[in-house]
Amino acid sequence: MKDSEGWMSASSRCQITQTWETFLKPFAFQPCMVFCPPPMVLVHYCTLAGGFGRWALGYWDQNHVHFCSSGLSGIFPRDCRCGLGSLQELHSELAFPLVFPARMSRGDMAKPLLGHRSMEGDPSTTPAAGRTIGVLGSGDFARSLAIRLVCSGFKVVVGSRNPKRKAGLFPSAAEVTFQAEAVKKTDVIFVAVFREHYSTLCDLADVLAGKILVDVSNNTEVNHHKESNAEYLASLFPACTVVKGFNVVSAWTLQSGARDGNKQVLICSNNQEAKRTVAEIAQVMGFTPVDMGCMSSACEIENIPLRLLPAWKIPVLLALGLFLCFFTYNLIRQVIHPYIREQKNKLYKIPIEVVNTTLPCVAYVMLSLVYLPGVLAACSQLYYGTKYRRFPDWLDQWLQHRKQIGLLSFFCAALHAVYSLCLPMRRSHRYQLIETAVKQAMEKKMNIWVEEEVWRMEIYISVGIIALGLLSLLAITSLPSIANSLNWREFSFIQSTLGYIALVISTLHTLTYGWSRAFDENQYKFYLPPTYTLTLLVPCTVILAKIIFILPCIRQRLLRIRRGWEKGRYVKFVLPSATGEYSSGETSSNV
Repeated sequence: MKDSEGWMSASSRCQITQTWETFLKPFAFQPCMVFCPPPMVLVHYCTLAGGFGRWALGYWDQNHVHFCSSGLSGIFPRDCRCGLGSLQELHSELAFPLVFPARMSRGDMAKPLLGHRSMEGDPSTTPAAGRTIGVLGSGDFARSLAIRLVCSGFKVVVGSRNPKRKAGLFPSAAEVTFQAEAVKKTDVIFVAVFREHYSTLCDLADVLAGKILVDVSNNTEVNHHKESNAEYLASLFPACTVVKGFNVVSAWTLQSGARDGNKQVLICSNNQEAKRTVAEIAQVMGFTPVDMGCMSSACEIENIPLRLLPAWKIPVLLALGLFLCFFTYNLIRQVIHPYIREQKNKLYKIPIEVVNTTLPCVAYVMLSLVYLPGVLAACSQLYYGTKYRRFPDWLDQWLQHRKQIGLLSFFCAALHAVYSLCLPMRRSHRYQLIETAVKQAMEKKMNIWVEEEVWRMEIYISVGIIALGLLSLLAITSLPSIANSLNWREFSFIQSTLGYIALVISTLHTLTYGWSRAFDENQYKFYLPPTYTLTLLVPCTVILAKIIFILPCIRQRLLRIRRGWEKGRYVKFVLPSATGEYSSGETSSNV
């Protein structure tokens, strides 16, 4: 499709031009162009099917416009005119800001939306697209980086120790040459080599002097070296300006685009101008640059890709601990007790039945542990009469891990639902049905219907389904993409109010499951109470505390504290009186 002279071959270019003349041009309306930061251009065109408008993003190149975003992909003549449509739909998808009025007159639609800005007055407005970018390295990341830069409109020069061998791995629009020649052709160079290979670039120190080096490397272990890779690179090339960035972006994200991966690019450097230049490049590539400060932050940035779910460590350990405790407890009651007292082998219950009895216990307790720290925090604020006193470190960490604890609770509840659906599939269950039928026939029982058991089963299954549905809603709204679309009142209503409702319904599910078993002495095996009675302790405590906090006298005081009121800090206002004996009462203030 591509050739050495441009983005597309002559036959493909002619085909696209014919498509424009035949289908798009007759349906274009109000001839105009919408200009983005030069040389980029944003156009709107209409298709033949229904006349729906679509957007295309491209940039000027001599007498043609290269379209490289959603909508079109190819080259159109520069004199093509397309219509202006609604910018609001595209505003959130672009990497640069668009400024537009609420309404535009017909005459204003022919004017550029964003005029060409002066590149001499403010360096921050200098467009990055179209400039030459160098890449040192020929690995997977260097290849993905080159592809992304070419698709973003940059001219790419790749420096390799063996350019003839590596040229076929890079896009034809990228120039692959020796490292020394590549360095001479650009001022911004991405160093896509490992730390141990930095020394191979020392021969280029004189040529690299005064240039911007973007270090994209990572370590193999957290805090593997005393100094970061970027600081080590800066020590090898003191005449260069080193910027740490793009190390948190994977090669897959570079190839698939920012929409399919993390859009943030963390950048740090001691030179503000160099950071601004790299940030502009990241914006044109479709990423969101985040300024992390000076070069001392490079070590922290390099550790980020090496961490494996740091926020999940404590919640996972908590869930595993609860699972082991309840699993051991159920194993004693359901397997060991029958073997010791009745010499019955019940080991077949371990894979399904014992696990299925353990999972709801873990899910129920974990759900209550999501709301227990909020209760403890409210008690602390009521006791000290202020919201400005710091919580203990353990409570602060607990509050920060509530999301992970809640998601693990939902995970265990979902597994419990799947296990419960699979219970009738077991061979042991079929044997038990046959055995029950044989006993009924031998005893000549015509009706074994127990009304109480039927109602109990119907109620607790129905309540369990409702509880699982509410937990699913809580889990979905905890996703960042969903949570960001909600305002604070909506988010707090779902996570707090509906969360407590889910806890209450889960409690009803547990109580209807247990029914009257807690009062049956046969259920106390080895004098151990039924498992569900142990799980009720923490949830019932949380629900009772929440009911107390809802009382008007407690609720009003807690709201005042959370709005800044403090106990014991008063200001006395004394009103003048003839006798001097009258004074006003005390009024609290937020001092």
